[in-house]
Amino acid sequence: MSRAETAAAVRAPRPLWTFGLLRSELLTTFRRWRTLALLGVLAAVPVLVGIAVRIETGDGGSFGGGGGGAEAGGGGPAFISQVSNNGLFLVFTALAATLPFFLPMAVGVVAGDAIAGEAGAGTLRYLLVAPAGRTRLLLTKYAAVLAFCLAATLVVAVSALAVGALLFPLGDLTTISGTRIGYAEGLGRALLIALAVAASLVGVAALGLFVSTLTGSGIAAMATTVGLLITVQILDQIPQLHALQPYFFSHYWLSFADLMREPVYWDDLMRNLGLQALYAAVFGSAAWARFTARDITA
Repeated sequence: MSRAETAAAVRAPRPLWTFGLLRSELLTTFRRWRTLALLGVLAAVPVLVGIAVRIETGDGGSFGGGGGGAEAGGGGPAFISQVSNNGLFLVFTALAATLPFFLPMAVGVVAGDAIAGEAGAGTLRYLLVAPAGRTRLLLTKYAAVLAFCLAATLVVAVSALAVGALLFPLGDLTTISGTRIGYAEGLGRALLIALAVAASLVGVAALGLFVSTLTGSGIAAMATTVGLLITVQILDQIPQLHALQPYFFSHYWLSFADLMREPVYWDDLMRNLGLQALYAAVFGSAAWARFTARDITA
């Protein structure tokens, strides 16, 4: 560590400076062309799904050959048969379609580049010269990644809501349990589902941040994080690993469908939140241990 960095570390940063650092990090993250491209791809998924359902049901038939009410499957695919009857179901379908791959991939790219990208660009050392300290800088990076998790999820939900309103009728909803709820309550459920999906990405964000502290190459960190995401989801589908699967961060991702039951089933939702918190604590601590002990030369 340089003499300037040592001197800066002993000066306690002011709270307003901390908010300024977070604001700067958020602006940097969301102004990158890569980030905007990822959000654009996420926004396009509901459009494609909505158009596909509209074309399929344009002759008055039902998508997927009919049958299969909301209870069939219990997860994301069950919602798609209801989209033509109520455009709000496109929100649930789009989130279910993007959560297994598109959303975590986007978060993995942003998180993997958080530290490694700065090191690769040669700007990490200059950030540490400022009176932030490594811990505060790492927390700021993680907060920016979490903000992207929320923004990415809301982009999918808002895009799906707009497309659903344009292409399909809106009205009261039939829950997975077969009961009817009003449109306003359905919107509230959609918001809760979007928040649940965003919370499901907390563990991925911590994992990507940890990987980012291990290398000085942003591309390597992003590729490693995405590779780990794909590997874990493949392992989660192997029956022989059923004893380990409840501990995979992706195992309870589709539990958000339980928010469309009446009454809501909270068991798997709470397991998902607890698992994400565990991953955030473990990999966040590992990222902190690695980053605070790392010799910064770039």
